[in-house]
Amino acid sequence: MKRVIILGASGSIGTQALDVIDDHPEELELVGISVYNQKEYALKLLNERHIPYVALKESDPSLEAAFPKTHFFFGEKGLEDLATLAEYDLLINALVGFSGFKPTLKAIENQKDVALANKETLVSGGDLINEALKNSRSKLYPIDSEHSAIDQCLRDRKHLKNLIITASGGAFRDLTREDLKNVKKEDALKHPVWSMGAKITIDSATMMNKGFEVIEAHHLFNVPFERIKVLKHLESIVHSMVEYADGSIIAQLSIPDMRLPIQYALLRSHDLRHNYQPLDLSKIVSLHFESIDFKRFPLLRLAYEVGQKGGNLPSVLNGANDEAVRLFLLDQISFLDIEDVIFQAIEKADYISKPGVDDIINSHNWAKEFVTRYFK
Repeated sequence: MKRVIILGASGSIGTQALDVIDDHPEELELVGISVYNQKEYALKLLNERHIPYVALKESDPSLEAAFPKTHFFFGEKGLEDLATLAEYDLLINALVGFSGFKPTLKAIENQKDVALANKETLVSGGDLINEALKNSRSKLYPIDSEHSAIDQCLRDRKHLKNLIITASGGAFRDLTREDLKNVKKEDALKHPVWSMGAKITIDSATMMNKGFEVIEAHHLFNVPFERIKVLKHLESIVHSMVEYADGSIIAQLSIPDMRLPIQYALLRSHDLRHNYQPLDLSKIVSLHFESIDFKRFPLLRLAYEVGQKGGNLPSVLNGANDEAVRLFLLDQISFLDIEDVIFQAIEKADYISKPGVDDIINSHNWAKEFVTRYFK
């Protein structure tokens, strides 16, 4: 029995992770969750099952009184408290944003395995996470469909040539740069394939999300950036591919359902029952692949450049993007303003070649403040 904690249990990945746990009651046991300020959702889950540990944004005396056998934690420290508990085996990090970085680090230091859906952890602090893994028994398993696909296809590292990550292109994949000048938030949130949270859906439209995935792949699989390729793939059926020295390519195909990579991250097996729709190849008329136009998607190009330079710049990239997307979702800036301010933040940031934890955090916070000031 594997005991599981879910950080971000009320989000898209978190709720689907609960589905996977419920599908495998003999293999998986939920022992803890964080739900930020979703107290009604926490109440629903606590009424359905006993959960020994719960983290909330802030204290709720009525909730605590109603469930005296549950131990409650609060705030960002509460996330770290969950990660450092002894009574679990695997942490699912499904948090959105930089708040996922320190709990991941704490879990690894606590010798716990981590199933990671929080991009910011590796984008901002991938070198520090990998250093912590060297000094721990912990394993890091990817939940992102693209990285899960690579994980499933990567069997012969000695003869690996390239990793190929596919990209749907997001809500504006068929628009020109000129078309993007007047797009609205409501349009950006209409992803053509996936149903995701607002932040990641905007990141998909700017292709920043794919840039983050490139940086993640570098840290997850120890592959140089020049050997990580991105292909536009409209159908989101092929989630990633691995190309080998002999020219052969192994691809992972499945319907776009995040419960499949979540299940693989938790149980590391394909030989498992589930209730998800299978992929029927006979109904797929065609699969399309296109090279990426970096002039059309400049943030993807920037992610490669920032990732190659490393240091604290990926944390700056992440912080600037977080704040720019937040302002766009509040209708305070335009879609193309997101790109402009991120490039400015990278240009103005002080470079630290070998940052520590505090440097990573400070760089992220500096970038957010820079973006806020930029538009005042």
